[in-house]
Amino acid sequence: MTYFKLKTIFFFNIVIILFSCKKKEAVIAKVGNTTAFLSENQLLDTIQKQTINYFWEGAEPNSGLARERLHMDNIYPTSPKNTVTIGGSGFGLMAILVGVERGFINKEEALDRYLKMVDFLEKADRFHGVWPHWIHGETGKVTPFSKKDNGGDLVETAFLVQGLLTVSEYFKNGNEKEQLLVSKIDKLWREVEWDWYTKGEDVLYWHWSPEYNWEMNFPVGGYNECLIMYVLAAASPTHPITKPVYDTGWARDGKIVSKDSLYGEALFLDYYEHDDSAIGPLFWAHYSYLGLNPKKVSDRFADYWKLTLNQAKIHYKYAIDNPKKYKGYGDSLWGLTSSYSIKGYAGHRPGRDLGVISPTAAFSSFPYTPKESMRMLKNLYKNHDSLIGKYGPYDAFSLQDNWYLPRYLAIDQGPIPVMIENYRTGLLWDLFMGNEDVNNGLKKLDFIIKE
Repeated sequence: MTYFKLKTIFFFNIVIILFSCKKKEAVIAKVGNTTAFLSENQLLDTIQKQTINYFWEGAEPNSGLARERLHMDNIYPTSPKNTVTIGGSGFGLMAILVGVERGFINKEEALDRYLKMVDFLEKADRFHGVWPHWIHGETGKVTPFSKKDNGGDLVETAFLVQGLLTVSEYFKNGNEKEQLLVSKIDKLWREVEWDWYTKGEDVLYWHWSPEYNWEMNFPVGGYNECLIMYVLAAASPTHPITKPVYDTGWARDGKIVSKDSLYGEALFLDYYEHDDSAIGPLFWAHYSYLGLNPKKVSDRFADYWKLTLNQAKIHYKYAIDNPKKYKGYGDSLWGLTSSYSIKGYAGHRPGRDLGVISPTAAFSSFPYTPKESMRMLKNLYKNHDSLIGKYGPYDAFSLQDNWYLPRYLAIDQGPIPVMIENYRTGLLWDLFMGNEDVNNGLKKLDFIIKE
């Protein structure tokens, strides 16, 4: 066969491949040391598998819980190496379920890991049933998050319980070993004293310490990432809050409602209580909604699907507008949330934008902005493979300042596979919303649960 004929056949085959891939909306993506044509579904599989592995392969070995952070440069500048995060572990519990359903993780091995995690949580430090923000993964003792934050953290506990209840629903009709896990989770759930964290007032407090008591003085109200805490507190079968705690503490007697809009999208609820930014970082549309399905819940204050959808759309439109003219911002590079930055950890959002993109913002928004999030996903894996490592996209980067760190945060990696799965199949939403206690709590707070 002549060289010319071989060249012609090769060219013809390439054309066929490219045409086929175009039909499937594939992209030439770089994954590790390999370049391949990946369809949109294969890209979603890839990022899910990578981010799930943060919680599977990258877990702290003694506890099985999620490390607060993993640095590929082996530097731990702000927390001890064996520190595990309670909220991030809640996200990890849900991420591992995605791994099981996607065939990335053996179900029996996942069950063993869950039992290991729950056994550790049973013995770890708790304060009126509430876990601290950080725990030492080898001892189970509290690792202070800050000087006075060395006791119970009710918000982090809520994120953990969201994950635990989701896992319990998954295994509740299983064999004897699975039933053991379910019973252990139920015991932990019942031991959380949500009502004690009101101090007898109509509001939930974030922190309590046996050493510093209530000195941190952080009542949680006005819209932020903590809606799930109030729902679970109302849902508790043993230590529930009353409805006025939600109405007065969280909703501020109706003052939580907003008539404002941004980029033509209604805000619905008030983001201004916390600072002067018109809108919050995008994790506010993720953390409470890993299990709580915003499509199915509304109350007299908001329709939560419209709320979360609009928050994601506002962030996307902000990147298109790009008022600070940062390099790269646009329809395939967007997403601001709390993450690493050049100046340390920062709460990025419109109005407080340092030119730092956090991939979790766009990728955890797949249920809200599937086309816009997919454009970002294709762009990152095709054109910016240096920003992707063993456990998926690194936490944050800035094209403006030619900056990134090869580092991960559990609370940023966890929502990615979970929310992508909710977009693809609704798995975690269906499980969590199937919990009887959760439904009772929502009804107690006068939520409308849509079919």
